[in-house]
Order: sequence, then C-alpha cells, then structure tokens
Amino acid sequence: MKKQISIIGCGWLGFDLAQNLIKEGYHIKGSTTTEDKLKKLEDANIEAYHIQLNEDGISGNYIDFLKGSESVIVNIPPGLRRNPNKNHVAEIQHLMDVIAYENIKNIIYISTTSVFKDDVDFSTYNADSVPNATSNSSEQLITVEKMLKENTNFNTTIIRFGGLFDAQRHPAMYLAGRTDISNPDAPVNLIHKEDCINIISLILKKDIWNHVFNAVFLEHPTKKEYYTAFCKQHRLDLPQFNTSEKSKGKIIASTKVEQLLNYSFKQAL
Repeated sequence: MKKQISIIGCGWLGFDLAQNLIKEGYHIKGSTTTEDKLKKLEDANIEAYHIQLNEDGISGNYIDFLKGSESVIVNIPPGLRRNPNKNHVAEIQHLMDVIAYENIKNIIYISTTSVFKDDVDFSTYNADSVPNATSNSSEQLITVEKMLKENTNFNTTIIRFGGLFDAQRHPAMYLAGRTDISNPDAPVNLIHKEDCINIISLILKKDIWNHVFNAVFLEHPTKKEYYTAFCKQHRLDLPQFNTSEKSKGKIIASTKVEQLLNYSFKQAL
C-alpha cells in the first residue's frame, strides 16, 4: 500500500513537491483554490480537489480530500498582504478541527522566517528562538504556530522557510531596475525550491515530528552586494539602494536542518 499524503496548496512549491513525492512512491491528494488548475494537477497524477479555507469554514469536499491520509502538508500563504483584515488564524483553526476529526497523524506546516523581526543589530535566530515580529501577518503566523504545537490530536512539524527562489522565479527579477530600495546592508535569507522539497521529503522519510526548523541557505551576503551581482550576471537593470537610513535585518540560522536531518544544501544562492 502506498502511503497517502494530502497537500493543502499545490501552487508554485506545492505542485513540484507533490510530483517529487509521487516519484518517491506516495499517493498524493492535492488541493487548489482555482478550479482551472484541477486538470493540471490531475495530469500530474495528483488526486485533485477544489478546497478553499475561509474564516467561517471550509468549502469543497475536504472530507474526501483528507480521508485515508497519514500526513497533511499545509502550504498556503496567509494572504494578509492582499487582505490585511483577514483572520488567517480562524481559517487554520477550522482546518485543525477537521484534521483532528479525520484522525490524521501528522502535519507539516509551512511557515516563514518573517515571524522574526528585523533590527539594526542583525540578530541571529535559530529554530529555538522565540518569534518576536509584531506585524499583523507575523502575529497571526506566530499564533498559528503556537496553536499547532499545543494541539495533542496530531504531531506537528513546522518549517520556516526564508525567501524562496528557483531559476525561473527569483527576487532579483522583481528588484531589477528599481530605485530607493531600503535596507541595503541587511543580510539575505534565501532558499532554493529544490532544497525546500528535499527538506520536506526528509522529514516525512525520517518521521521527524514535533520539531521546528528554520531553513535558509547558509550564506548571508548583504542585499546590495547580492542583488547587484545577480543583476549584473544576468544582464538585468541594476537596482538602486537607499543608504540614507540604517539597515534593519536578521540572520536566520539553519543549524538544526544540518544537524538533526543531516542535510547538506544542494543549491547555492
């Protein structure tokens, strides 16, 4: 019998993750909020569902989507930048309730390093550091992490990824040619999509539950030096930085990924 996993959010990361897990022998159920994407998922041998989390409940056939899965991977952005008044905590609470009801054993929750605040000292945060960011989005994510960790109905492992990139989608492409970019001396905290997928797969393979991981590449050049060099190398318009104010930033340490998972990053910046 193939082990079955439900992936909530088969977008840019989730779709490639699903394909990788299928190659590893898992049966994957995947959800999308867009009906147009159902065929793309089905063509990739993902059992596709149209599921939408809302503040007042979950729409779609979420019972069949979860039924029979040993683990659930929650990979949905909070969407608070687009809709700052949204209650993402309530959305996840509804999800937790149905996951507990369906007797799912394990959850991997994809969080973000934005739960840690930027400061002028460029503080270093490891997986055991207490999240301290104060924006609405960050505070909601911190609350979600806490809720999941405290729920004893299932095991939860949280992975906080830094800025994701691959060859087709890179933050430098967004910054190219822009002016007045803040925090030029801040360290970058980036991770390639391939490494994200490898780390998730390893957690599933090794049954590493009830842990929190920070995951970014080990080098932290400054924004200015890194994005300027990238744009030069790829013949993009150079970004222009605002050096009039002191930069704020942070360094994310991925030590636990290296030590507990014995993982070596495959893709450099």
